[in-house]
Amino acid sequence: MKTKTVSSRLLFIFLTAVLLFGMIFSGCASRSDSIEEGEFLGEIVMPEGEVAESSSDAKAMEAPAADRETGDEGLEESVSNVEAQYGDTAVEGNRKVIKTAYIEIEIESGKFEETMFELTALAEQNGGFVARSESYSDSEGNLTSGYITVRVPSNKYNSALDKIKAMGTIESISSSGQDITQEYVDLESRLRNYQAQEEVLLDLMAQSKRVSDSLEVQRELNNVQGEIEVIKGRMNYLDDMVSFSTIDVYFHEPEPIKTASDWGFVQALKRGLRGAVTAFNWMVMALIATAPVWIVIGIILIIIWQIIRARKRRTGKEKK
Repeated sequence: MKTKTVSSRLLFIFLTAVLLFGMIFSGCASRSDSIEEGEFLGEIVMPEGEVAESSSDAKAMEAPAADRETGDEGLEESVSNVEAQYGDTAVEGNRKVIKTAYIEIEIESGKFEETMFELTALAEQNGGFVARSESYSDSEGNLTSGYITVRVPSNKYNSALDKIKAMGTIESISSSGQDITQEYVDLESRLRNYQAQEEVLLDLMAQSKRVSDSLEVQRELNNVQGEIEVIKGRMNYLDDMVSFSTIDVYFHEPEPIKTASDWGFVQALKRGLRGAVTAFNWMVMALIATAPVWIVIGIILIIIWQIIRARKRRTGKEKK
């Protein structure tokens, strides 16, 4: 009986130990599985309080990131504002365009001089001037056609062109605009650079103590000042071309229509007389032009005649 009691107690202790070992092993396995799952998901398994604190820290870390994004957007907006200020928008408001036009009109017969006066007055009334004018006459000596170039302020260009169109019948017209904004901006940039060099050279000139240094600085200063004058001259020319637009006008009276009367006896007689007078004038001019030659030939002929006459006298005396 004692042997059975001892064996049953040992069996109970063994089973209890196996059960406890199994429970401990299963708990450790589940703990390791949870840790591995947390590592796989990239999260740290903490108690509930610690998880709450980490989430608040994460929000605190995300806030600066949002601020940085907002700051980047503000920077991009400021850059866009700068580009808008100094980019195409700023240039469009200060475009420099040279406007020119050419128009050909036919005016009424006998109104050439009147039209010429109207074009001159048009330029002066609009604050402009006449740059060039030419007049041509017909076969009878009457002025019937000509060119005129007027310069008017650019803001009066369209109105002046409309008034010229109304002076006669338009035969052809063309207009153009040359945008010289980019060239002008480049000239301004070059001018600023040369002016900055000029200031540096002037400072060096004031600080130079040796004559050789002063001469070298003076030579460079002369070159820089020469470039400045060239650039200013070009800019003044472009300013003048932009401020005053150019309009070239060719105007003429109607060409005379030839009628059958031009073939009549009177007209033929007139043309014959004109031809005879022209031929006589040509002959007189030819004689005047060749007069020295004829004089020399006459002197030679007189000398020959005198020689022949002297020989004849000698021959007559010898025969006697």
